[in-house]
Amino acid sequence: MERYYYLIHIQYLGFRFHGWMVQPNVKTVQKMVDKTVRFICGHDDFKTLGCSRTDAKVSANEMAFELFIFEKLNESEFLDLLNLNLPNDIRVTSVKEVDKNFNVIQHSKIKEYIYFFAYGEKPHPFSAPFIATFLEELDVEEMKKAAKLFEGHHNFRQYCKKPSPQTVLERSVISSHIEENDIYTANFFPEQSFAYRVKAVGFLRNQVRLMMGQLLEVGRGAKTLEDIKQSLSGESEKTFENIAPAAGLLLHSIEFEE
Repeated sequence: MERYYYLIHIQYLGFRFHGWMVQPNVKTVQKMVDKTVRFICGHDDFKTLGCSRTDAKVSANEMAFELFIFEKLNESEFLDLLNLNLPNDIRVTSVKEVDKNFNVIQHSKIKEYIYFFAYGEKPHPFSAPFIATFLEELDVEEMKKAAKLFEGHHNFRQYCKKPSPQTVLERSVISSHIEENDIYTANFFPEQSFAYRVKAVGFLRNQVRLMMGQLLEVGRGAKTLEDIKQSLSGESEKTFENIAPAAGLLLHSIEFEE
């Protein structure tokens, strides 16, 4: 039987899901996608493979997965059927047939994550899925300086949860900066909020949330810029314990190689 390959771009609000990847006894985005494909096609003779593994409660403006299936699909009709049957917190934006040599993991080129945060006031509860809010005062200007220190090639051992012996801890960060949030707005958001944007070819497990955790420590005055520099030297093998909450993190964009 001839096998067909499709690259499918997807968006989702992760607040009620236990991450992307299928796991036993919990609701995940991939499990919901597989259930929907199974319903539409009437069989389970297919496989889905995500380009990334987002954590529980982490959302995605642009995520992608590859569908392997033994039937040729009408791309437009299949997109419409997916969106008709998926819940409203998941949306498919495109379905495209790809060559059998395409690999959704190996071909993903650049990923950008954004961490949305605010401070100083108790937020409206409706903002909880989108923005992490911290009641203490934060020195955002100092956090901006610290964020720039992540740029370049460094050892991110302290920013990786449970690496295996094969994990490549030397990574390059293309850009890392904090700006005022004008990307997503709502009348129930805090009056002022910020976006930490970080872009790289790939990220380690929990890397962005651990980076954000250290930026928060700088904002609180508990860590200095020199502490951040030292943490990137690779001299310590101890992973940081202060990890930023998952709600607030967004996989914003993915670029694939042609």
